[in-house]
Amino acid sequence: MQTPLTRLLSAAGALALALPAFAQETPPEVKRGGTIFSHIIAEQGVLNPALRASTGVYQITGKMIEPLIDKTYDGYVGVLATEWSSSADGKAITFKLRDGVRWHDGEPFSCDDVAYSAMNLWKPLLNYSSTLQANLESVDCPDPLTAVFNYSHPMPLALMVAAMPDLGHPVPKHLYEGTDILKNPHNQAPIGTGPFKFQEYERGQYIIAVRNDDYWRGKEYPYLDRVIWRIIPDKAAAAAALEAGELHESPFNGLSMADLERLGNDPRFDMGTKGFENNVAHETVEFNLRNPILADVRVRQAIYHGLDTDFAIKTIMRGYAKPGRGPIPSAGGENYTDDVPTYPYDPAKARAMLDEAGYPADANGVRFKLRHRPAPWGEYTTLWSQYYAQAMKEIGIEVELLTNDTPGFLNGVYRDHDFDTANGWHQFRSDPAVSTTVWLRSGAPAGTAWSNQFGYESAEMDSLIDAAAEELDPAKRADLYHQIQRLEMTDLPVIFAIEHPFIGITSKKLINHHNTPRWDSSSWYDLWIDE
Repeated sequence: MQTPLTRLLSAAGALALALPAFAQETPPEVKRGGTIFSHIIAEQGVLNPALRASTGVYQITGKMIEPLIDKTYDGYVGVLATEWSSSADGKAITFKLRDGVRWHDGEPFSCDDVAYSAMNLWKPLLNYSSTLQANLESVDCPDPLTAVFNYSHPMPLALMVAAMPDLGHPVPKHLYEGTDILKNPHNQAPIGTGPFKFQEYERGQYIIAVRNDDYWRGKEYPYLDRVIWRIIPDKAAAAAALEAGELHESPFNGLSMADLERLGNDPRFDMGTKGFENNVAHETVEFNLRNPILADVRVRQAIYHGLDTDFAIKTIMRGYAKPGRGPIPSAGGENYTDDVPTYPYDPAKARAMLDEAGYPADANGVRFKLRHRPAPWGEYTTLWSQYYAQAMKEIGIEVELLTNDTPGFLNGVYRDHDFDTANGWHQFRSDPAVSTTVWLRSGAPAGTAWSNQFGYESAEMDSLIDAAAEELDPAKRADLYHQIQRLEMTDLPVIFAIEHPFIGITSKKLINHHNTPRWDSSSWYDLWIDE
């Protein structure tokens, strides 16, 4: 017996076989309706971007829950906010909110929702944002369409604006107030203001969102009737589904590099990094400094010298990457510098440094053993962990790989600290204070995902991070971030080894795809399908 989803998949596959692929120089007239099938590689425990800053969450809920501000190729644009300004001292930031917006349940959106979300979710609960909003004291609502954020220390307006696409999603106060926020059922069945409304989540199978007929942009939008995310962890199966027309797109390196390159040569698909510019990432090696061996900076520096990042870029990344130069990528603009200490591949030097640190090789050539947790984020992280283990063997370090699912990795590293080394990817989100410095500043509570849970404590680093987060002068702020990069590359609590963009592959039947630098996290209100 066919379910509604299998009937939709069958129809999509039949259309894919029936319609020829052809290039069009000018887009045809907009066709309304239809269903988009998008690939997501992992189950999502939370569907609330005000609780979990995560690419997988944005990929889905960006269509349902909108931020105050989004980012386009022309710069930052208002979504639920229309204007923003700062007081001269940087301690008050005012947002003018969009009139006529309604939540999916019909209730009006207002400043009360923004104030409630900021004080009850963004500040105390949302990873990354809890550090960003540490100095937020209150949010005033002088009228329903004005929100004034009050800070005890200056908040640079440019930082606040850069944070809003990822850390500025309001939730409806009337559905959260008086509840246990972490257990609220709308974390799994979100109510937003976006162009699509949540309909169904079949665990391990699919998530469905349907057209919001009362969308604030007008009856014209969205063009689509429905978006369905299929959860397919197996990359080969996802590639086969894309070829068969059962998927229209696979983002964030959801397929193997071999399949991405193969299908990228198929005239039916677009493949590349466009639309992911706001999601530049690093492949990392993270150290648990509670281990006395790894607490010795000479050991961490030796490990870096033992990594042939150029080889990994050519083989694992297929050339879609460059060597990292610390926590801020070259996409960081004026906040980035390459004037930092570096650790070129030199296994002989690595072995000598380990000898000097007091860890000679035994009769079997082993100096010590490490338990390593690789993040289950896909091919890059899996292959990088395997290469790391192999490279460490060459310098006398035996590495045991502890494979796990997403909850196992997050709990093992960020809650239980049950690892010696780990690897994943760290995403840069427009400004270092949004997501990057959280990895370096001490004091994050245990269990806070993607924060400094490495046992790294540096009063100098904390001071630099705090100063940069409230510096209003852009040039002085950039200098502070350059100092942070140099200090991180000296102390090495994390090796930000390889800087890389993400890659997606998309059916050319999708019109207006990847037209913003965070497209898969955006609302898709103007996306349509030519079939």
